[in-house]
Amino acid sequence: MRLPAALAIVAALVAQPALAQKFPDHQIRLIVPFPPGGPTDIVARVLAQAMTESLGQTVLIDNRAGAGGVNGTDIVAKAAPDGYTLALTSAGALAIAPSLQKVPYDWRRDLKPVILVVKAPEMMVAPASLGVSNVPEFIAAAKAKKGGFNFGSTGTGSMSHLSAEMFRSTAGLEMTHVAYSGAAPALNDLLPGRVQMLFLDIQVLRPHIASGALKAIGVGGTTRFPQLPDVPTIAEQGLPGFEAANWYGVVAPAATPADVVEKLRAAAAGALSAGPARESLNNLGATIMGDGPDDFARYIASESAKWAEVVKASGATME
Repeated sequence: MRLPAALAIVAALVAQPALAQKFPDHQIRLIVPFPPGGPTDIVARVLAQAMTESLGQTVLIDNRAGAGGVNGTDIVAKAAPDGYTLALTSAGALAIAPSLQKVPYDWRRDLKPVILVVKAPEMMVAPASLGVSNVPEFIAAAKAKKGGFNFGSTGTGSMSHLSAEMFRSTAGLEMTHVAYSGAAPALNDLLPGRVQMLFLDIQVLRPHIASGALKAIGVGGTTRFPQLPDVPTIAEQGLPGFEAANWYGVVAPAATPADVVEKLRAAAAGALSAGPARESLNNLGATIMGDGPDDFARYIASESAKWAEVVKASGATME
């Protein structure tokens, strides 16, 4: 090894402890790889505000939407590994997108999981006019319908789409997928019954369930939603092991020093335990997690394997 190169490596190793000791000494950028106002952005803003108070430095939200979360996540994969560029990214960008399309990063190689923040279970709903109230009734009605039911989604390859595909396959149903460009147009066709089923985040559906326009058929998570305790999980209703939940977690560039990662994890965990943040996230229908780097990495790996099977079975692709 030439002397300048060796000196550079030594200098980098010496600099890491110093970096960790003074971190953070200026603003942190938290990239949200989705547009403002969506569920990822809402979770990020709750987290950023609480982390700002904990770290004593501003955690600034930077929305970088595109390619189902891939574009913003890639910014972090290629950022300087100093802890000042992070992303609050999702199941879609980490566990689903690599099975649907070529992505410019390998999360195992290019990203360091910091903390799994929340899980947000999908809710299965049907128009009230369909006259079904639970999973067995829905399955029976779908099997009795000549040609089968249609199900909507927020787009091909989305959590909404793949959750419904997993339900269709698990229940042994023949159904036709109708892809929309987001939640609003999908709901516009679900409410009058032009499609018969939709999986979507609970917080988007609650007003329509409360009004009686939609019937909550089942919760995609492993536990019931506290604000709708009478709605059982799908697993409780004859499909054991069924789980369809979006999730959001903080990631950093892979080479970020371990001490810096730990400071970020601790700050985020403290933010999640704070009363106002917990209340805000619970009101969104999110289950607060807090899994650290190793557990979060194992969870991404298990989710990647699960959704890869669903993508393969569905034939979905974004290429």
